[in-house]
Amino acid sequence: MSSSSSSKLHPSSDKPPPSPGSKLPLREIPGTYGSPLFGAVKDRFDYFYNQGQDEFFQTRIQKYGSTVFRTNMPPGPFMASNPRVITVLDAISFPILFDTSKVEKKNVLDGTYMPSTSFTGGYRVCAYLDPSEPTHSTLKHFFLSLLASLHHKFIPTFQTTLSDLFTVVEDEISNKGDVYFNTLSDNMSFEFVFRLFCGKSPSETKLGSKGPDLVTTWLFFQLHPLISLGLKFVPNFLEDLLLHTFQLPFFAVKSQYKELYDAFYSSAGSILDAAEKNGIKRDEACHNLVFLAGFNAFGGMKALMPALLKWVGLAGESLHRRLANEIRTVVKSEGGGVTFSALNKMALTKSVVYEALRIEPPVPYQYGKAKEDVVVHSHDASYLIKKGEMIFGYQPLATKDPRVFANPEQFVGDRFVGDGEKLIKYIYWSNGREIDDPTVENKQCPAKDLVVLLSRVMLVEFFLRYDTFTVEIGKLLLGSSVTIKSLTKAT
Repeated sequence: MSSSSSSKLHPSSDKPPPSPGSKLPLREIPGTYGSPLFGAVKDRFDYFYNQGQDEFFQTRIQKYGSTVFRTNMPPGPFMASNPRVITVLDAISFPILFDTSKVEKKNVLDGTYMPSTSFTGGYRVCAYLDPSEPTHSTLKHFFLSLLASLHHKFIPTFQTTLSDLFTVVEDEISNKGDVYFNTLSDNMSFEFVFRLFCGKSPSETKLGSKGPDLVTTWLFFQLHPLISLGLKFVPNFLEDLLLHTFQLPFFAVKSQYKELYDAFYSSAGSILDAAEKNGIKRDEACHNLVFLAGFNAFGGMKALMPALLKWVGLAGESLHRRLANEIRTVVKSEGGGVTFSALNKMALTKSVVYEALRIEPPVPYQYGKAKEDVVVHSHDASYLIKKGEMIFGYQPLATKDPRVFANPEQFVGDRFVGDGEKLIKYIYWSNGREIDDPTVENKQCPAKDLVVLLSRVMLVEFFLRYDTFTVEIGKLLLGSSVTIKSLTKAT
């Protein structure tokens, strides 16, 4: 991914493409799977070691002259009964993955394999259920209602955790000259999530400060088939054997998960009471709550918050001045408070958040299995996908579609200001279009609006305190690493 950045939009270059129609030629889906065993292994080595993710897809787009093609996706073939997928890598074809009337979303959260339900108390939690399953409607309706009931706590709770974060950031920069942001961001994120759902700090429970490490370990044991450690002194074949051939056992993290579960079970009593009144078993509700808080919320913030700071930091002082001016002007006009009303008046701040979600979405993959024979359109052609075939979307390419976005590899801070708002519908980070809303009938993230809100509040609180900053960036298993190298307090 390019680290180039810009804060100047050229509106005439960014415009939605015409909608594809039935006149597009029907083309056979290009690509090959190779042999059942060695074809999957070869593609996996290209994906993790020989090429890397972006190049893996881009070279095949060039080879086939198509953003829709056949390939194998990790892990396979041992953990997945069928690693074969049809990729959709442009802004037009990608939304087929959101249409639950045409694709099944059962057990596809992590792709062509599913971790053992031991990691979630023996339950298939809501994220793995298809909307056609009755339990999905019950659980998702409950979570949507829960988030609505906590609406008034979002901003003040996040402000409290951010205040603590910035205090530590300033202390470390003062003492060391720079600060590694990711660890502090993880601590802040878990603190916020636990406070939101449990009404207290995790330090007031037996978890203490262990929460982020416990969740990260639990996440790794579920997601290891989809990542590469990139260890320099470990041969690729050995890492592949350890991470991508067999699932790591739950018993290795059983005690860590029990600590998390027990903390939520004892601290989120009112939420679990409400779940029981809605016909959900108490332990099932708690396992779903841990997943929502740990996998969805904390896992998402673990990737998003550093990415947001990374791209804003790289954009430079010009964008920083514009953000600070907008934020401080609006907050002053609103009487000094950070309110929903104030946030909605910050057009540039909103655009910067959308641009960060576009250029580095916290969840890069989406999957769905065709419920029926379905015709998918790209910009240039139509393709017939047969019933039962797995469809895969790599979001960082779809949301950097050069037929939709000018300079797609560049971070353009005001890309979604003014006429640019028309492009918001091509932001897909939440397993749905940004202009859509999560419902019990779809698989869009129930906390979609909360994520956008928290990202805006992060920028507001940051630029109320600071004028500008610089960063040094790197790559992690999940997202980007960010080190704040300098920080200038507000004058």
